[in-house]
Amino acid sequence: MPNHLNPTLSEPSIANPLAPDLPLPHRKIIRSWLIPMAQGETGRALMLLLIDASLWLACIAGTVFAENMLLKLVFGVVAGFVTGRIFILGHDACHQSFTPNRELNKVLGRIAFLPSLTPYSLWDVGHNVVHHGQTNLKGFDFVWAPLSKAEYDALSPSRKALEHLYRSGWGPVFYYLIEIWWRREYFPNAQNKPGDRPIFLKDNLLVSAFAIVWIACLIAGALATGQSVWLGLIMGFAVPFLFWNGMIGFVVYVHHTHPSVSWYDKKSEWLRAQPFVSTTVHLTFNWIWGALMHNIMEHTAHHVDMSVPLYRLQEAQNTLETILPERIFVQKFSWSWYFDTARKCKLYDFENKAWLDFDGNKTAESVRVVLSPAPAGQNG
Repeated sequence: MPNHLNPTLSEPSIANPLAPDLPLPHRKIIRSWLIPMAQGETGRALMLLLIDASLWLACIAGTVFAENMLLKLVFGVVAGFVTGRIFILGHDACHQSFTPNRELNKVLGRIAFLPSLTPYSLWDVGHNVVHHGQTNLKGFDFVWAPLSKAEYDALSPSRKALEHLYRSGWGPVFYYLIEIWWRREYFPNAQNKPGDRPIFLKDNLLVSAFAIVWIACLIAGALATGQSVWLGLIMGFAVPFLFWNGMIGFVVYVHHTHPSVSWYDKKSEWLRAQPFVSTTVHLTFNWIWGALMHNIMEHTAHHVDMSVPLYRLQEAQNTLETILPERIFVQKFSWSWYFDTARKCKLYDFENKAWLDFDGNKTAESVRVVLSPAPAGQNG
């Protein structure tokens, strides 16, 4: 049998790409192609964190010492963007791919999550266990999960208005700030908290202490330079934090929301569709934005194998797209594409695999993935 019909762990068949009309191989086989790239480097990781932390501190200082209002705003916005870069480093650490040392990753991850005020352990559960474990599976993966028409119709008018805001194209900052950070990460209530582990409280206290020190430094800086305390807090705290929430909300949205990407409400169907490949989008850019975001947009490779560090994601993504032609969703970014996606992707018809608008009209049909055979006795 030809290699491309029966790829094995020892023979990844890079020279013989898998035909687009064949079922995807098991995830273990796909991951085996990326093994050479799944190696972290401690020195490189520490250098990346040192560079980004220094940039963040310099930008925050810029919001204090710059006298021009516009310049303060620029420093605040850049600080928000660098917050996103540092978070991506912490994201790798939380996946245990940043360095080869597990305990060091936990320390570095907590440090990297401080500017975004992200409690490490709670994010670990929500992201590693829930999102990566059940990507685009309704009822489990809660990040940007679309509602069905029936679910939407049952909402209160105020909640419907919130859904309209979230999916307007202008809503990622509100979505992430409210639905993810506030409700599920920062001292979540019993309904949203995944248990009562003591580490959840400790991590929340850690980021709260950091926020207090951050705010205190801004106040001290404003007083020392004879400037407005409120202006200092807005430019040095509120602007970076809000920009970061908009950035992460946008990034997560475009990673898994696309007119061609399917969502599932039956686990058996979801498993057969190899969701680690078929539910992610590789967003490409004309300029160096992908590199500036530590290559996190090479997202298919990340979902296939979370142990690939960010500084090898580009190589891993290229490998997957070579072996699996026409299988990876590759989308060139433009604002017109983004807002068209926001216009189309409001609600979802899980039975017919189609995106709907809020009135229930079909706006796009998702690509139906060639499903692998279901195990004996398994049904939806």
